[in-house]
Amino acid sequence: MKLWNEFHKGIISENPTFRLLLGMCPTLAVTTSLKNGIGMGLAATAVLMGSNAVISALRDIVPAKVRIPCYIIVIAAFTTVVEMLMQAFVPALYRQLGIFIPLIVVNCIILGRAEAFAARNKVLPSIVDGVGMGLGYTLALALVSLVREMAGEAVLLAKLPPGGFIILGLILAVINRVNAWYAVRRGAPAPAALTLDCRHCTLCNLSKKDA
Repeated sequence: MKLWNEFHKGIISENPTFRLLLGMCPTLAVTTSLKNGIGMGLAATAVLMGSNAVISALRDIVPAKVRIPCYIIVIAAFTTVVEMLMQAFVPALYRQLGIFIPLIVVNCIILGRAEAFAARNKVLPSIVDGVGMGLGYTLALALVSLVREMAGEAVLLAKLPPGGFIILGLILAVINRVNAWYAVRRGAPAPAALTLDCRHCTLCNLSKKDA
């Protein structure tokens, strides 16, 4: 049951895009087509799974003061592997995603899960957390991509950067409204904002404490 909760939260209750508002740059940049959105999401999922597993396995070995550089090295290694595989097997998608594949190294979702979860839990839960967060991210990118691609057939703005902001905002508004309505039906208070997003960045807060 605990592993199921770790998997489930990344898809719904702590979705990195729709609940935590993380990874906004690639979310807006690559979601001009469904293929791009799914490709980016799966690439990030692969890196999340691998980096979470390794960082969890090394959590008692890595000194606290150099943990962030170590995390980045691990994430960079998996990002390089994913980049090379994409370049070899899906070159067209690789060219479409461009710079956003190597930029997975500094994706705040992956760094955040490394610090907030993998560094504090065992390997198996960390892998499950990576899969859940990655699939939640992939589903979010796919939804935004689908709406933008369909709307772009009628309104060119939907495929342009300003249209991405507008569509993402509308999707977030609908999701928040549905969550509030569902909470009222159950007699519960509306879901409160989570304290895991960039406004409460774990990495930044810990860095301040170490300074």
